[in-house]
Amino acid sequence: MDTLDSALMAARIQFAITIGFHIVLAAFTIGLANGLMVLEALWLRSGREIYLDIYRYWLKVFALTVAVGTASGLILEYQFGLNWSRLSVQAGDILGPLMFYEVLAAFFLEAGFLGIMLFGLKKVGPRLHFFATCAVAVGSLISAFWILSANSWMHTPAGFSLGPDGRFLAEDWWAIIFNPSFPYRLVHMTLAAFLGTATLVAGISAWQLLKAAHNPRVRVQLSMALWVLVVLTPVQIVVGDLHGRHSQQVQPQKVAAIEGSWTRPPEGAGEPLRIFAWPDMNERRNHWELSIPRIGSLYLRHDLSGTIAALDEFAPQDIPPVAPVFFAFRLMVGLGLLMLGQGVASLLLRWRKRLYISRRWLWACVLMTPAGFLAMLSGWTVTEVGRQPFTVYGLLRTADSLSSVSRAQVVGSTWLILGFYLLVFAIGLWVLLRLLREPPHRGEAGPQPTLPDETGGF
Repeated sequence: MDTLDSALMAARIQFAITIGFHIVLAAFTIGLANGLMVLEALWLRSGREIYLDIYRYWLKVFALTVAVGTASGLILEYQFGLNWSRLSVQAGDILGPLMFYEVLAAFFLEAGFLGIMLFGLKKVGPRLHFFATCAVAVGSLISAFWILSANSWMHTPAGFSLGPDGRFLAEDWWAIIFNPSFPYRLVHMTLAAFLGTATLVAGISAWQLLKAAHNPRVRVQLSMALWVLVVLTPVQIVVGDLHGRHSQQVQPQKVAAIEGSWTRPPEGAGEPLRIFAWPDMNERRNHWELSIPRIGSLYLRHDLSGTIAALDEFAPQDIPPVAPVFFAFRLMVGLGLLMLGQGVASLLLRWRKRLYISRRWLWACVLMTPAGFLAMLSGWTVTEVGRQPFTVYGLLRTADSLSSVSRAQVVGSTWLILGFYLLVFAIGLWVLLRLLREPPHRGEAGPQPTLPDETGGF
């Protein structure tokens, strides 16, 4: 491996580490912010103190998540200047404004109203406080909007022209922002954030019910989390199918890598569903393949005879690393099916009135605690590794996006970043476990504020 390849792989590993830490916190922030908005709306509508108690309990977790997520996000963005300066130079005219809008939304909405959320309920009144909660929740979604717009543009670039020096110049901001893959990625990632938060809250609630079986607040938060799984998991499957069919058009190499398809089957034979295989990039084939004939065509083409472009139809230097994409996709789908099963089982147990008392079921929910976020990380691996060897798909290679840095420089900074992350996350995890050690109780964090009457203002 030459020096460039060595530095490139080190830089990619560093980015994978930082995004892996940060994306979970960002998604948890989105899910919690919108969950808190729903809880406060239920309290204002019903006047039931139980919703306010749960709100105050998870608000402390939300504040911790924002604090740790901000620290990890700052380091993540600095890498564009440290390791990927050529990408910043070539695509900065487009990516720079999109990232600026994300920072604007995050700081002016999320950070600006977070203080009111944390400390202002007794000072500004319930309705203005609810406005602040809504502003933070909307701000988290707007932040995701701009980040995913920038990321999607790198997958499906549109609305630009190339300058004489090869730089990407903005021509049509509407086309840039709403590039072809953006709607699919925005919906898919937002749903993933909600589902990851739901499995985590359900798992924590189940653990708390194993200790305090009759706590009504824990029962409510478990019930709400499971309803999210029941409603959104089928929606996510439909969105994922639409996203996959669109990817067949715009990134056929990625879909071929997902399927481990090295050669196109004969006409009419259909695509097999490869349950397991070991893709070999050197020999350009699969070892130990276990597959079911034609079933792949059923979800890829919605028939039993359609085929997709195979990896041997592309230049070897233009296909992504097959094994990580192949296995990550199967992990994502497998976890998604488990979440679907968790939602269906919750309906059955709810009907049998055993949702809160079946210890086997509660332990199953505990085991499923990380499933949503693991599925999300697997999906992100499919998305980003499947885009290789390009940063701007089909136009700018990852090797041409790297700064003039050595492998030693990147490895050294990676160890510093990893040490910082482990320290911050270890402290954050310790505080989180202390917060979650006890379930929410009546009058969480103080007496209940007085709700305004129907004729009052804020």
